[in-house]
Amino acid sequence: MRYEVVDTIIEPYDRLEVLSKLEVGQLLNSSSGGLYQTFRGCALAVLNCDGELDDGRVLLERYKSFEIFVRQVERGIKLELVNAPASAFVDGVMIRGIHEHLFSVLRDIVFAHDEIQSNPNIDLRKSNGITNAVFYILRNAKVLDLIREPKLVVCWGGHAISRNEYDYSKQVGYELGLRKMDVCTGCGPGAMKGPMKGATIGHAKQRVRDGLYLGVTEPGIIAAESPNPIVNNLTIFPDIEKRLEAFVRAGHGVVVFAGGVGTAEEILYLLGILLHPKNKEVPFPLLLTGPESAREYFANIDAFIGETLGIEAQQKYQIVINDPVEVAQKMGVGIQQVRRYRKEVGDAYYFNWSLTIDHVFQQPFAPTHANVRSLALHKNQQPYQLAANLRRVFSALVAGNVKDEGIRAIEAFGDFEIHGDESIMGPVDRLLTQFVAQGRMKMTDEDYRPCYRII
Repeated sequence: MRYEVVDTIIEPYDRLEVLSKLEVGQLLNSSSGGLYQTFRGCALAVLNCDGELDDGRVLLERYKSFEIFVRQVERGIKLELVNAPASAFVDGVMIRGIHEHLFSVLRDIVFAHDEIQSNPNIDLRKSNGITNAVFYILRNAKVLDLIREPKLVVCWGGHAISRNEYDYSKQVGYELGLRKMDVCTGCGPGAMKGPMKGATIGHAKQRVRDGLYLGVTEPGIIAAESPNPIVNNLTIFPDIEKRLEAFVRAGHGVVVFAGGVGTAEEILYLLGILLHPKNKEVPFPLLLTGPESAREYFANIDAFIGETLGIEAQQKYQIVINDPVEVAQKMGVGIQQVRRYRKEVGDAYYFNWSLTIDHVFQQPFAPTHANVRSLALHKNQQPYQLAANLRRVFSALVAGNVKDEGIRAIEAFGDFEIHGDESIMGPVDRLLTQFVAQGRMKMTDEDYRPCYRII
């Protein structure tokens, strides 16, 4: 099947970005892979933002002939696109939001490579080094300039959700927007797009002209969750762990909509942090919500958390069903508590320095078969440590479901084998079975084949 494509050359709207000859050389060297392939993959995902696709490998194979080149000109750079998806254009002109996102990709890929990963002054083996890296990436993207007071609500949820659940996420976003709160999501479709779309209407009614719609992603997931054009600040982090840390460092509260394994990963990440003894007094509102059709989903999540992490973990969140107004009001109250706490301890509104994030949550987890097989899934450890290891299980399943390298690894070596105590494996198996039965693993669930085996 042929897909319509376009060739074009674009430049930034405000000014021509400036790159060194070395940086341009790295981005032009398509034969060497590495930086160019990361840049190309992220750019293709941005251009495919309205595509009904959540399979990174399929996207790359569909547009095999797509190329993007950085052209050095006298006052900066331009981008040359060859065989780009035509859906990114209207009457031959690239959609403004997609145009901005392409240059955000360029900015973050180069910055993370040169100023973070290749910087001898940033020790990514240590916790404070990783946190500083997250801060620098947000600052370079000018996100921190836009967070002048606590009002940024992080919204998590699945891209493969029903129309009813999508409409509900829009209603919640609308109520948040009416209360002049900003929205941050994983920037993709479904429950990541709905709250932003709703918030734009709420902001318009309140004449909020500087609303922040922050999209946070990483190269491995961007093809499956292509940024939606409502995002007015796209920021790309080097890996999933830094992406997750950015959510909780920049955000002032989290609303979770129904989703699948990726949403479960996010919930476990945040619960693990909140369960750390040093965070006992740190306020961080966490609300789980959905329409009546999501009641069973959240009951299953709540039961799973109770069976694995215990009652203390269940006390870290509230579940609100079918009431967008209550969600927004509760979040408003929670954020006021965050404001008071930050003032008392002298912490910044734009970055949550006071939150302790243990190194176990920051270490990049490579979802290889050996790493999945060796995860410590038992209760003879601190609850926050168990949450970290359970988070890695779901991270591996995200890779096996939608990431190009994960799909290829499953094809080459078979399903992931998840080992652990029966008291942990039983709840994990039940939750995953429920996800499959409810069609929450992928957009194409009718063809879904599990990429895992519970041992």
